Amino acid sequence: MSETAYIGVGSNIDPEKHLIEAMKLLMKKIKVTGISTVYRSHALEGRQQADYLNGVWRISTEFDAFALKYSVLRKIEAALGRVRSSDLYASRTIDLDILLFGNQIIKKEGLTVPDPDIYSRVFIAEPLFELAPETIIPDTDTDLKTVLASMDHSELKKDNAITTLLRRLL
Repeated sequence: MSETAYIGVGSNIDPEKHLIEAMKLLMKKIKVTGISTVYRSHALEGRQQADYLNGVWRISTEFDAFALKYSVLRKIEAALGRVRSSDLYASRTIDLDILLFGNQIIKKEGLTVPDPDIYSRVFIAEPLFELAPETIIPDTDTDLKTVLASMDHSELKKDNAITTLLRRLL
């Protein structure tokens, strides 16, 4: 049975190239059904890093959540040179995270869905809302609109050029 999921995407190392390459690789394995606006934002924690490009992709998949994360998304990250370290805020070629997987709530080692960052990161919540404005986040039964209303949007800047390039791939 097919499941709708939402993937948070981000990059700050040659992000235009890596977002496009990640999309091409993902489309070889998964049906992509929606691409949000891509937003440019500053690095978290006030780090002196290049700006990030972030967005959300809606997919339809036959994979379960663990297989999606470890057999598809992590392999794409590795293919694009993603290096994981103990520094959770290190610059990255690509970051692919499962934000929502249907209405499932998963809290196991190696996978938490819904992604808790939905509640605190506007560069995740805003593009997710664009693709799924009626979403009720299943772990708290909070609607996404309420979550988004409490966030500061001042740092988000739309990147229409990369958004257009990604949408052309569909």
